[in-house]
Amino acid sequence: MAQYSEKHLGADLVKSAEYDDSEANVSHLASDEPQLQRQMKNRHIAMISIGGVIGTGLFLGTASGLANGGPVGLLLGYLAIGSLCYCTMISLGEMAAFLPIPGGHITFAERFVDPAWSFTLGWMYCYNWVIILPAELSAASVLINYWDKRVNNAVWITMCLIVVVLINALGAGAYGEAEFVFASIKVITITGLIILGIVLDLGGGPNHDRIGFRYWKHPGPFNQYNGIPGTKGRFLAWWAVMTQAAFSYIGTEVVAMAGAEAKNPRRNIPKAIKRVYIRILLFYIGGVIIIGLLVPYNYPNLGLGSSNAAGSPFVIAIETAGIKGLPSVINACLLTSAWSAGNSDLYCSSRALYSLAINGNAPKIFRRVSKRGLPWVALIPCALLGCLAYMDVSNGSGKVFGWFANMTAIAGLASWFCINVTYIRFYKGLKVQGIDRKTMPYTTIFQPYAAWYGAILCFVVCFFSGWSVFLKGGWDTATFVTNYLPMMLFPVMYIGAKLYMRKPLVKYSEMDFKTGLAEVLAASYDEPPPRNWLERIWGYVM
Repeated sequence: MAQYSEKHLGADLVKSAEYDDSEANVSHLASDEPQLQRQMKNRHIAMISIGGVIGTGLFLGTASGLANGGPVGLLLGYLAIGSLCYCTMISLGEMAAFLPIPGGHITFAERFVDPAWSFTLGWMYCYNWVIILPAELSAASVLINYWDKRVNNAVWITMCLIVVVLINALGAGAYGEAEFVFASIKVITITGLIILGIVLDLGGGPNHDRIGFRYWKHPGPFNQYNGIPGTKGRFLAWWAVMTQAAFSYIGTEVVAMAGAEAKNPRRNIPKAIKRVYIRILLFYIGGVIIIGLLVPYNYPNLGLGSSNAAGSPFVIAIETAGIKGLPSVINACLLTSAWSAGNSDLYCSSRALYSLAINGNAPKIFRRVSKRGLPWVALIPCALLGCLAYMDVSNGSGKVFGWFANMTAIAGLASWFCINVTYIRFYKGLKVQGIDRKTMPYTTIFQPYAAWYGAILCFVVCFFSGWSVFLKGGWDTATFVTNYLPMMLFPVMYIGAKLYMRKPLVKYSEMDFKTGLAEVLAASYDEPPPRNWLERIWGYVM
């Protein structure tokens, strides 16, 4: 009955689509131009939703989070940003499940807010992914340094960049297949690490040292940030984790961006969005709990301040427990995570640039697509900007990773802010036009309050992201610039675009819920029923 309602709603909207080829309809593509193709299978979208883009933010960046906040500060930081991530994803998921079209939330911004909002969100989002690619490549060189510090980091960066570019050059199908493999490795790795962490904590390691909550007592649950005593120091320690936690979570929305290239989108996108809580609770929250139990926050060289500080908290814990050989295996798995994240980074940045072009906010040349559905012109500059990772050859990979992580976190949070604001207007537009949300493919009971919470928390975290530079004797120009440059760019870009375009906010009664819906309905179909219990399990998981 639910499926009937969804199709009935879609058919009604398509039939009533009395609109012209105005800019409000967003698609600037000529009918004979090659377009993105739906090449990603059910299992691709499933694994991307569970393990895609989980990379060095969780496996490596948590080192600085633990050093700054202590185990409880780290956990609270990840819980706070996890709640923000969930609210943003259910907001985006409702729009993307209803209209899984090229451009995703960038196109939604033009339809439901205004062209200037789409311009700002699109370029901030593209900037975010362009910056995060060199961050992941830089972090990959940190991980490889675990084995060999003698080889110049430029060699490792070049190797990783070539692999990432080749995978993306083969198209969305190859990207989905690669992510299926990479994400499977990540899921197995993090699940195994959590189980191993519990065993080590209970004294099951070679040294039979039962750790329990020892490190929560000594050196303590919170670090006193910058030596500041009392509650104030502990609060600042927790807040210092927020930006790093945001860097780890940013990218969860890649599923919505992939919606335009997913087969059977109205089945796969809602199912993928519903898996977000698994990603948050199992991988992020479970992972940081284990890290906080096994590694004290005052462990030497836990941060990423220099190029020889190459060590994941997971690897440190295993080495401390006296397990030989396994740290190298785990480090190899973490390296595939960096590769995977870099793979997704290039995919998202190229699709973001393509989305800007089809919405008229970037040069038309970037909307060129090959006959196989690859936006190859948009892919080239995004790949070239990955060369920013070579900065770490002179500055130290750990330091450069920190710079890029800050810039990525703030740009990503600004994008999440835009997504939540877009959803708030989408929600109101549905009401004004008399469209019943219950007939849509995916909805939640938390709206619109979740979107308001997400928008407000995004702004607060961004605004206070660089507070540490204002402490006495704590000024650092690089930290200030990397935290506040993306935030300052946002209002400048929006106001500038608004003045240039001179277009008002889209009226709720004129919001376009129709364009592209016919193609989405045509691409959606009922899955054949499972023939046995194995297919039933596979269908449930994937």
